[in-house]
Amino acid sequence: MRTPIDFNIVSQKIKDSGLKKVGLASIREVNRLVNNIETESGEKFIRMEMGIPGLKPPQIAIDSEVEALKTGVGAIYPPFDGIPQLKEQISLFVKNFMDLDINKASCFPTVGSMQGCLMAMMVTTKRFKGRNRILFIDPGFPVNKKQAKALGLPISQFDVYNYRGDKLKEKLESYLIQGDVAAIMYSNPNNPSWICFTEKELKTIGELATKYDAVVLEDLAYFGMDFRKDYSVPGQEPFVPTVGRYTNNYILLISSSKSFSLAGQRIGMTAIPDLLFNSAGDNLRPYFDTDNFGYAYIFGAMYALSSGVSHTNQYGLYGLLKAVNEGKYNFIEEVRIYGERARVMKKIFTDNGFKIVYDMDDDVPVGDGFYFTVSYPGYEGTDLVEELMYYGISAISLSTTGSEKTEGLRACVSFTPESMYPVLEERLALFKANNENGERAITAQ
Repeated sequence: MRTPIDFNIVSQKIKDSGLKKVGLASIREVNRLVNNIETESGEKFIRMEMGIPGLKPPQIAIDSEVEALKTGVGAIYPPFDGIPQLKEQISLFVKNFMDLDINKASCFPTVGSMQGCLMAMMVTTKRFKGRNRILFIDPGFPVNKKQAKALGLPISQFDVYNYRGDKLKEKLESYLIQGDVAAIMYSNPNNPSWICFTEKELKTIGELATKYDAVVLEDLAYFGMDFRKDYSVPGQEPFVPTVGRYTNNYILLISSSKSFSLAGQRIGMTAIPDLLFNSAGDNLRPYFDTDNFGYAYIFGAMYALSSGVSHTNQYGLYGLLKAVNEGKYNFIEEVRIYGERARVMKKIFTDNGFKIVYDMDDDVPVGDGFYFTVSYPGYEGTDLVEELMYYGISAISLSTTGSEKTEGLRACVSFTPESMYPVLEERLALFKANNENGERAITAQ
């Protein structure tokens, strides 16, 4: 059968990879396999497997970091809870764009939001005796579950798609009432489905977190990137949705990778409200030599993990946040291109027989953003991942994200510029034609 990428090369590279099932591979494993196929075949893939930003970092962040390096800060250990001026700007950023008042003392940079997630898991699950379980509201970022596994933590999870709106309370409470949940984790906007919680749903989560004294780990990797509303003006409504309006039991985990295009610098932000930061836990001391939650967070977890973000990176983020907070740099406008890419690419897929899997956001159509999800009639997602390899298209299966919609794939738009749209159209048209003729690469091996 005719495929855009040489059939024998793809088959051999899949065999050489040693993967039992390509569709069950991790994001990094899929990435490595595609790299090997591209190198051998000389053909460029439509790369949709990794959520890596595709935009250049803002010049203002570069200039701020370079200037700091010139002054010699590279020779000095940074304060590992953040340089004072950055802490102040993080606090101001949270106020300006979320309308939350969080003391700068409990705002600090982390080595990417990933480190922030790991620290949050470490400390929240040691807070109280008998409470070490993390409840994931899925679908979600697969690596967060790897973090929990590495820490030896028990987890529970459920796909939220069938429990939107009024149905969420009963489902969520059925886990919390068991008494062992330390933390609830989700991403909003959601990776991989791009659904966004409504204010009513966030209120439900917040009220239950307070009732059962569980900490919400709110992963804001795509801060403000629900482009259906304009969150770009500091200090003005609408503010970015957050559970923080409905409970004091929360930790904000804000990435700089996507919204600020600083992925390579590995710097994120964590913000913890005063009530939680200053609280005590009966199980913290054996691990962190203190009963105080905030002290354990900084001098226990952060100190042990990295002793802080590099000095120059902190200055780079400081310069950028200062410009954002003063209204001199519109970070939302810079990343709005992702929404446009999603709009176009979703249409190319659906024009060629694919379906959008997570198509509704409670009772409204899901927005266009960094990710979207697709399926094709007659395929399980794990098989569709492998089949599309022969057509030079890479994605990951939803089954690796905690989704119950195992027929689907997650597609990321960041690495597909406008110039590649005709290539995507051509390859998907051939995929459709071959499948209508009953031809599948994975059954022809």
